[in-house]
Amino acid sequence: MGVLEGKVALVTGGNSGIGLATAKEFHAQGAKVVISGRDPATLADAARELGPDGLAVQADLTKLADIDGLMARTRARFGKLDVLFVNAGIYKGAALEAVDEAAFDEMLDANFKGAYFTVQKALPLLNRPASIIFNGSVNALTGIANSSLYSANKGAVHALARALAAELIGRGIRVNTITIGPTATHLLTRSGTSAEILKAQDVARVSRSPVKRLGRPEEVAKVAAFLASDDSSFVVGAEIAADGGWLLNTM
Repeated sequence: MGVLEGKVALVTGGNSGIGLATAKEFHAQGAKVVISGRDPATLADAARELGPDGLAVQADLTKLADIDGLMARTRARFGKLDVLFVNAGIYKGAALEAVDEAAFDEMLDANFKGAYFTVQKALPLLNRPASIIFNGSVNALTGIANSSLYSANKGAVHALARALAAELIGRGIRVNTITIGPTATHLLTRSGTSAEILKAQDVARVSRSPVKRLGRPEEVAKVAAFLASDDSSFVVGAEIAADGGWLLNTM
């Protein structure tokens, strides 16, 4: 029997990368899983992988009406939530002087506004006890060139998680963050970031890592499964690093 047997989990951005790996791990551990995403093609592929116990909902979480629709579909299918992995987000790297207002608003909406209102609108569905897990980043805790906007977004997510950990524990809801290091996903390659910046960042990420490689989405998913399970019942307001030792360089 898996550690999430009988639980219902929602993974935003669950149609690719870390989100999909986590949705599959949750399912393998016995959970019924809801995933959201914006791309109908990858959602359909992910839904086939999850099988009949899964629910895939197309949603743009920068739009509150879409979040409402996601929660309504979740309630209609499963009636409750035990786990929420707030994972959806985007990345666009650029030098400070190259960031315009449109890029600022796009990233803030996707990475912070969407996260904030996803939690707010999930609250009526969350059981007691329940677990909320935020997709955090080493960018929130260290300086990385050409990532000021993304780093600020992730810093806001970490701060939000700490505040909500204090606010929601009285309702039996644990809130924690996974501080994710450089991981082999398509987040950067589909970001529109210039090839020059991507190449420089890729070299820097691997050279700076003590393990000298990128992480695998499945490795992050294992940490998420722990935080989702009752095995982490005494873990509240934590920031667990799944970063290959990246943050050792900041100590």
